[in-house]
Amino acid sequence: MARIASAGNRWTSAIIPALLIHIPIGTVYCWSVFKQLIADRLHAAPASVEWAFSLAIFFLGMSAAFAGPMVERNIKRSAFVSMVCFVVGFAGTGVSIAAGFLPGVFICYGAIMGVGLGVGYLTPVKNLMLWFSDNKGLATGIAVAGFGLAKAIASPLMEYLIGTVGLVSMFFVLAAVYAVMMLVGFLFIRRPAGWTYDPATSHVSRVSILKKPVFWGIWIAFYLNITCGLALISQEKDILHDVLAALPQYAALAPSDFAAATAGVIGLVLAIDSVFNTAGRVGFSTLSDHLKRRETVYQVIFIMSILVCLLQVALNSIGNALLWAVLAMLFLINAGYGGGFSTLPVLLDQHFGTKTVSTTHGLTLSAWAFAGLSGNQLASFVVTHSPDQTHRYSALIPVLAVLFTVALLCATLVTVAGKHAGHEPDAPRV
Repeated sequence: MARIASAGNRWTSAIIPALLIHIPIGTVYCWSVFKQLIADRLHAAPASVEWAFSLAIFFLGMSAAFAGPMVERNIKRSAFVSMVCFVVGFAGTGVSIAAGFLPGVFICYGAIMGVGLGVGYLTPVKNLMLWFSDNKGLATGIAVAGFGLAKAIASPLMEYLIGTVGLVSMFFVLAAVYAVMMLVGFLFIRRPAGWTYDPATSHVSRVSILKKPVFWGIWIAFYLNITCGLALISQEKDILHDVLAALPQYAALAPSDFAAATAGVIGLVLAIDSVFNTAGRVGFSTLSDHLKRRETVYQVIFIMSILVCLLQVALNSIGNALLWAVLAMLFLINAGYGGGFSTLPVLLDQHFGTKTVSTTHGLTLSAWAFAGLSGNQLASFVVTHSPDQTHRYSALIPVLAVLFTVALLCATLVTVAGKHAGHEPDAPRV
């Protein structure tokens, strides 16, 4: 494959199209920018509106689970389907808001756009692995980084458009911009010269994959990493609020003054979170190129996450307002959250082979669908039911430590199962 990938321009045929597809669909993480505005405009409870985001992540994962064979057969078709569903869903959300029709937001943002997210997320991955067969982790990390970086790019743009043209028009303007970007990605994306789809070798039974213990080890580890990441990310604003409120320079301020004084700090931390998320996507997947077994990266991520959680418990950093320790936890878990996404395709490639990676990757992304429903709810349940409501956010950290430990066990069992099945990877690059 390395010889095949050398024919043609890998940037215009793989990297640039991947970014042009992943950056638009990554704006799903900008939901917090306008969710309250949608609730106010439709006179709906924020908790009800929140289902649009949950549905988008659910349809993302489930559509990816079923779109794998289509991506294997025809990457142009999958790129086109992604573009149409995402743009129609995004623009349709604006139409639904203008019409005051909340179910339309669920259908357009949740279901239609969600399908565009899932197909679009899956489409560039195998193509990058074919074009960059000697650096699969680096290539997929760069592309998936576009998905993670989208929030940092689009959030200020959305804020600006909402302030100048209004909420509904923001959806229409960005739908047009994203349509152009994804259309260019569709026109440019192509397989390496000489590669052909062979149904005899590229087809794989989903049932046969689901029967393999190594698949479920990867699935559970991936699911737990997302669940823990979302549980923490969903509470980070509130955690920062409590920590900052306990600092001497903010403690005596009135609520309105405190909000004004800390808005910039919290905004800066969230922006740095996005940078760590993106760096983790590139860094951890690139690291996997230099290791004998790709699942070692997952073990590194989980050990790192366990250690920063235990540090919080030992120091009671949230209760004692140790900002440096809280920031270390937020930044490193965000990096591991991103790294789990980017390392997944090459890990599946190691155990199931490149020919069927779109199918196996799609099936594993179903974990994202269920984590999207469980991560926020887990955090909300723990925080709400904490016996010590004064330090309710501290109660979440030991739970995350336990779940990361289970994930570490699963990643370790994947290594054992892989060796037992004879899935010995090629020698790492040096």
